Amino acid sequence: MNPVTLLPFIVLIGAMFLMTRSAKKKQAAAAQMRNDMQPGTGVRTIGGMYATVKELHDDTVLLEIAPGVHAVYAKNAIGAVLDDAEYNRIVHGDGENALDIDGAVVPDDASSLTGTEAGADEDTSDDAKIDLGKKADADDAEPTDAASDKKSEGKNDGEADAK
Repeated sequence: MNPVTLLPFIVLIGAMFLMTRSAKKKQAAAAQMRNDMQPGTGVRTIGGMYATVKELHDDTVLLEIAPGVHAVYAKNAIGAVLDDAEYNRIVHGDGENALDIDGAVVPDDASSLTGTEAGADEDTSDDAKIDLGKKADADDAEPTDAASDKKSEGKNDGEADAK
């Protein structure tokens, strides 16, 4: 056989080898990360829940989701092991990028949307009233489209072409 005809197969096998090798490296790194967990470490599950590791077992981990609330997870469900600074920044809001909880307050009524204060007389607004009713001449109008005339010939409402 000609070596030129074997070249695409060799390249294909080489690409498959490189892809599986990189996937195995990622799996090994994830397994090492999960094995390096210690009690007290902050983690993020693959579902996006943040928790603290309480106990480690062979295939499972006991996580403290909230003070006094514990759940058992499979080790494979741990998506990332976080360092203390990152865990505290995300969960407790410590650090530079803390959330501003005392920021803008959302009112419990719709007065901010309409521009009037709650309980104020609405006749004092400068906005023009919008008439949402039908116009009188629209009631008497009938379709004058030729296609609609052909469609309605010889048929009553609700009747269809039955064969």
